Amino acid sequence: MSTTAPYGTWPSPITPGTITTRTVGLAQVRVDGADTYWIEQRASQAGRQVLLRRDGSGQTGEILPLTPFDELVDVRTRVHEYGGRAYAVDSGIIVVSHAGDGRLYRYDVNHRLRGLVPLTIYGDVRHGDLEIDTARGLVYAVREDHRQGGEPVSSLVAIPLDGSAARDDSPVRTVVEGTDFVTSPTLSPDGEHLAWITWNHPSMPWDEATLHAGDLAPDGTARDQVVIDGGNGYSVSEPRWTEQCELVHLANGSGFWNLYRTEGFPRRGTHREGWTTALRTRPLHPKQATFTAPAWQLGPHHYDILDSEHLIASWAQEGVWHLGTIKLANGELEEWNVGWQPFGNVASSGGRVVMLASNESRLRSIVEVRHRGVVVLRDSGDFDPVSVGVSVAEPVSWPTTDDATAYGFFYPPASASYEGPADELPPLIVSVHGGPTAAAAPGYSLPVQYWTSRGFAYLDVNYRGSSGYSSGYRKALNGHWGVRDADDVISGAQHLIDTGRVDPARIAVHGASSGGFTVLSAIRRSTVFSAATSVFGVTDLVRMAHTTHKFESHYIQSLVGAEDLSDPVYAERSPIHHVDEIHAPLLLLQGSEDPIVPAEQATVLHRAVADKGLPVALEVFHGEGHGFRIASNIHRALTAELSFYTQVWGMAQDDDAEPVAVENLAR
Repeated sequence: MSTTAPYGTWPSPITPGTITTRTVGLAQVRVDGADTYWIEQRASQAGRQVLLRRDGSGQTGEILPLTPFDELVDVRTRVHEYGGRAYAVDSGIIVVSHAGDGRLYRYDVNHRLRGLVPLTIYGDVRHGDLEIDTARGLVYAVREDHRQGGEPVSSLVAIPLDGSAARDDSPVRTVVEGTDFVTSPTLSPDGEHLAWITWNHPSMPWDEATLHAGDLAPDGTARDQVVIDGGNGYSVSEPRWTEQCELVHLANGSGFWNLYRTEGFPRRGTHREGWTTALRTRPLHPKQATFTAPAWQLGPHHYDILDSEHLIASWAQEGVWHLGTIKLANGELEEWNVGWQPFGNVASSGGRVVMLASNESRLRSIVEVRHRGVVVLRDSGDFDPVSVGVSVAEPVSWPTTDDATAYGFFYPPASASYEGPADELPPLIVSVHGGPTAAAAPGYSLPVQYWTSRGFAYLDVNYRGSSGYSSGYRKALNGHWGVRDADDVISGAQHLIDTGRVDPARIAVHGASSGGFTVLSAIRRSTVFSAATSVFGVTDLVRMAHTTHKFESHYIQSLVGAEDLSDPVYAERSPIHHVDEIHAPLLLLQGSEDPIVPAEQATVLHRAVADKGLPVALEVFHGEGHGFRIASNIHRALTAELSFYTQVWGMAQDDDAEPVAVENLAR
């Protein structure tokens, strides 16, 4: 029998410790024969990223030994600052980027006594997006060279696997250079061809990028080359070779990220002259759905080669992800309804399908699909959601400005032990994802259930600019950042108020990174919010444009719609210049070592808001970058945010948590 208690005050078994010490992050799932590999991010180890393997017998464990200097390997790359694919595996050979010294290492699972063999030099040279070529004894890698100062130089290189380039960089061969960015090296099964993607400023990789392919020489350099697709105002992503050495990729020229297949590549031992003019590219399965997501990180992996006749693919429609096969011969799609939603990582080998997935009542897990059933290989924590009550996502949409429609997922309060009074409506937290091209997706999430299990309602907004819909929906934010995204967040909160689902006096808005900027814009444009949390949010657009890194150094200009940083629109959109327009008590959470949104952005805004006499709190987490990784800091960020809302709204507080200090708050 449930106990009646005010919304927002329910005791919950989902604590910050549940999120930090009882769960891990899962990413970069890959398969190598009978073995499954993945990365675990462990907040309990200061955010260290660990490579694990589950072998064919079901044994799971860390696979990498200590480095030659007795360091635990932290599998991470800082290419483009956002990193991504930091290891590769082929036939038991692993190449990995170690964050501790920035070097690449080789490890042979079948000859473990050899230990980790360094492959690259010390110095400010970063590598990622790795592809192993065992026949040539090479690993292809995206290189980001910071040694000359100024903007780093990006190239695609071939690095010897024998370690000969560990002290002398001269054995490294340059495969592709001369573009601002290059990613996605992908080797054909016969070893004869390499595909890759390039793009240049001011584009982001989802705006305009080009897919190339070339013949490979014995030293791993590319000879005859050809442009396959992309450019001319649209983009490409995720090249993969089929078993027949045909090239599959994604392109968004139709307005949706759809799959394409290129035929005509000569296979080993066949006639090669004139092959670049004999290629034919056609759509595989035209569909108003998106089969990938914006490539903020290296190595996106939303589909894979299932067998000689099929792909295994994931796709999103109206923000919900699906799984199924696509026949290579005719593009026929068959959806697999397995009860789990893929989360951006699907891998296959020898007919095995492994993916990162979630559903309404399970933590995000690595699962294998067997005969249309699902076997959990690794879950992200030892927590039973059903026992504490599960808030199930409800897809919602609402009218917004410019006669447009915005989308999201609504989570009502839910607890196995508590219910709210019949005459009370719950407080609402409106969540604004970052990117701004990311997307909210339904599924069981502890950070969401942390709030709903306490009696808060939660709205996850997919504002204009979000992926998972159409290119037109994503591009609708260009030139209107800080306006349309904020309008969609405001109108979403108002929609739930108007439909009588939440308490209009207790509406909070929360966002991180670009989502933090949208939060600050929303509390300038509306009085609907009575509390706001900005987590390493952008406050000064001009300062951001001057200090940001190469990858997104032109991104703000496209979002704002003005190339000239002296244009008055930058000051108009920057929250730091409009402190007097802020209408809600504000909590700022910031990492001290953030290379993307420097801590100064938060500290300057905090001081300005405090000097205006407005309620404000600031917590700076030392040693954190753009995203909190250390358990104690994640713990404090959660308790500080809960303390902030309870103080602002005069609700009962958790006596076990140290309250956050809110300046200028009337007691």
